[in-house]
Amino acid sequence: MQKEVNNKLSTHRIEQLLPDGQVVNREWLRNKGYGRTAIDYFLRSGKLESLARGIYRRPGPPLRWQHIYYSLQQMGMDLHVGGQSALELQGFTHYLSLGGKTTVIELYGHDKLPKWVEEWEGDARFIKKPMKCFKSTPKEALTEILFGHWDWRLKISCAELALLELLAGVHDESGFFKADKYFESATALRPALLNSLLQACTHIQTKRLFLWFAHRHGHAWVKHIDETQIGLGSGKRVIVKGGVLDKTYKITVPKEMASDVADFF
Repeated sequence: MQKEVNNKLSTHRIEQLLPDGQVVNREWLRNKGYGRTAIDYFLRSGKLESLARGIYRRPGPPLRWQHIYYSLQQMGMDLHVGGQSALELQGFTHYLSLGGKTTVIELYGHDKLPKWVEEWEGDARFIKKPMKCFKSTPKEALTEILFGHWDWRLKISCAELALLELLAGVHDESGFFKADKYFESATALRPALLNSLLQACTHIQTKRLFLWFAHRHGHAWVKHIDETQIGLGSGKRVIVKGGVLDKTYKITVPKEMASDVADFF
């Protein structure tokens, strides 16, 4: 009888502690006072379900990518939504996905993406992108969006950081044209933050690309970028094979774009 009472109390407590939609691991449950015996009881009684080995949730509606990402944050993982994904979440111009395609969520950070997340089949596919621009994530360049009735706070790159992360992956013409669309919408970037990020950025090619796109679009903020404080390295960078060499930033750009901005050089 006492065991039954204890089980009911534990069930009531787990329903209070674990929000609907949050995914947790054994360590999280152990820190809340639930050992293997309690977890096995929750699984048998249908109060928890297993998503993968050592990964659990309360039964409920299908999970969305936001549930998974928030859960990774709660597990203390050094990951944030960045690059193209962060720009799209902030309403920047983007290409419409073809019908039936799965959304891709780009994550940046120093932690490795857990295997169960890589294999998760839901409304999005997570991919881990390399940290090329910074040794550690600039905390001042992260912002938050709210999700769900819990108002969960999801960390994402602000537009300034997201553009640099996007440019770090540009290596051909298609990357140039994609980045160009996002820069069209980048009318309200913050010069102080941009100067800070560009000075701290360790990826020479990304910095040159950013400045090239900045001048190409000529938004008001570009006049406040202090290029004398930004290390741009030396030598040429071949980004587009067969492209035109920009003499100012010594990068090769698509021929179609070079003709558009000839007046800048």
